[in-house]
Amino acid sequence: MTISKPEVQVPLKAPPARPPKELLSSSTFLLHRLSWAVKERKLEAFESTGLNPMHYAVLSLLAAGTRETQATLADALAYARTYLVGVLDELEERGLIERRRDPVDRRRHLVKLTPSGRETLTELRSITKRFEKEFLAPLDAEERETLHVLLLRLAAHHDARFAEH
Repeated sequence: MTISKPEVQVPLKAPPARPPKELLSSSTFLLHRLSWAVKERKLEAFESTGLNPMHYAVLSLLAAGTRETQATLADALAYARTYLVGVLDELEERGLIERRRDPVDRRRHLVKLTPSGRETLTELRSITKRFEKEFLAPLDAEERETLHVLLLRLAAHHDARFAEH
């Protein structure tokens, strides 16, 4: 007599639930969802550095050399001034920036990128390029350029800081 073993059936995974067509047809819904995906994945990409995209934005702005006070940095990045102070504290603790009182106006703090900050910015730029390449992989170069132009136009329409001067 042969006893056969019953076959073990592995339940099939159901496909993930999709949003309704109404939401999928909404460009703003898609932008919102993608913004969350970008934020989450970019934080993961920066994790090994101990920094985050907000640190990168400050370092990048300082490297451009157009802003040097805490207030102008906060305004350019649309960060609350009190929030920016915390970001600057973290960067200063790591030796990536220096802050000093403005000799002309002692109420203001001038912020400067250090050589170590420049090196770190190079690393963060590399991470950002890799991240963008991976995130935008489904698009070819022409589609990426078109997307960028359209996003920049939308950003400039809703926020004058993004407009070309």
